[in-house]
Amino acid sequence: METEKQVKSEQALVKKVSDIANVLAAAGVGFTDYITQLTYILFLKMDDERETYGLSSSIPQGYKWRDLIALSGTDLIKQYEKTLDKLSNESGLIGTIFTKASNKIQTPVHLKKVIDMVSGENWYMLEGDVKGAIYESILEKNGKDKKSGAGQYFTPRALIKAMVDVIDPKIMETVADPACGTGGFLLVAYEHMKKQSNEIAKLDFLRNKAFFGADNTPLVVTLASMNLYLHDIGIKGSPIVCQDSLLDTSDRMYDVVLANPPFGTRPQGSGEVSVVRETFIKTSDNQLNFLQHIMSIVKTGGRVAVVLPDSVLSDGKDATAVRKKLMKDFNLHTILRLTAGLFYANISTNVLFFEKGKPTEDIWVYDYKTGIKHTLATKPLKREDLDDFVACYCSGHMQDRKETYDKETNPNGRWRKFTAAEIAKRKDLDFKWIDFAEKDERTLSEILDEIEEKSQNIANAVARLRELIDGDEQ
Repeated sequence: METEKQVKSEQALVKKVSDIANVLAAAGVGFTDYITQLTYILFLKMDDERETYGLSSSIPQGYKWRDLIALSGTDLIKQYEKTLDKLSNESGLIGTIFTKASNKIQTPVHLKKVIDMVSGENWYMLEGDVKGAIYESILEKNGKDKKSGAGQYFTPRALIKAMVDVIDPKIMETVADPACGTGGFLLVAYEHMKKQSNEIAKLDFLRNKAFFGADNTPLVVTLASMNLYLHDIGIKGSPIVCQDSLLDTSDRMYDVVLANPPFGTRPQGSGEVSVVRETFIKTSDNQLNFLQHIMSIVKTGGRVAVVLPDSVLSDGKDATAVRKKLMKDFNLHTILRLTAGLFYANISTNVLFFEKGKPTEDIWVYDYKTGIKHTLATKPLKREDLDDFVACYCSGHMQDRKETYDKETNPNGRWRKFTAAEIAKRKDLDFKWIDFAEKDERTLSEILDEIEEKSQNIANAVARLRELIDGDEQ
């Protein structure tokens, strides 16, 4: 249980970090640049704290916190930039945290403000959950800053938690996210898994061997690595790598894959996926390529939950071919239809849940799209909003699933099973059945009678108004 003091300490630190962000924003330093520099400075400070407790330092001599803290003015800028250049070329966790690091705070007084703010706290001794929560709150604020463009890395935590709850990763399983952003899926999986055992060996495996994440943006790799590090994950080496997952030909396989990959057309100059991945159905769609990549990295018997746009379920040609491949080699047992408004791009999405090793037969569909409204600002998704879906899913006992849909008694039930025979007759997997439109069952004569009655009411009202006006004018 969190103590009141702990909560206040966390809130105070979040406020302090946010206050500096506001100062820098006024000086023209964007939130994304700020949080990246904060990451570098925070890591240097914690490495220094580790040394004071008799633990080893990973930072080379001459590039440590102590070499920075006493400086000011142009000397501070020069030393800081020299440090970033040196550490970006290191191996292991250091090299990952400082991937392609460069200074974005060119004014010495502003850089000094960030350093002084970090200097005033003992970060390393904060519990992992506390310092991780502080960092997560900054990342979330950054994700909600539309100007920064960081929203593309932000999946609603409520959705992630529901996906993890039903996939239910176990403590000795491996979990991957090939488009990990700032690490949200891996962190929620970690929180879910760490409660399952107190054995030291299992917890060590969980922290240092269970996870894998990839992103092709150096900034995001830095943020994800630091995010996990502050939650005590990847202390011996970050599980995050900077790579284009679609060109990854390694043979590493995972028990669980959780992802919300980028959508849209693959950028020009990124490399032709089908040239490197010869078994892939050739397509320029990111989402179809990522779906195929995920299918290739999950172990037999492994479980997947992946967020994908409607087009994957409804489009023809390439999408149809990928769907056939998916349903032949995987059991696509569940689809969660999601309303638009959950993501910054405001697109309509679905979560596909499937297992490797058996072909698809029946598909269960939960409609959280029709008649559902969410906005990021005024009505964001909460975890309890998906409680009914999680209950219907029956994780661990899917044989007990029961439809809430019934053609006669509940035609708008949100949980419905489509049999293999029904699916075989369809061209797509874009299942729609809920209809909230009120049907007008009146006869034409009854409709005309109502129109006539309303017309007479309007005529009477106009006549009464005319009388009042005429009376006032006399």
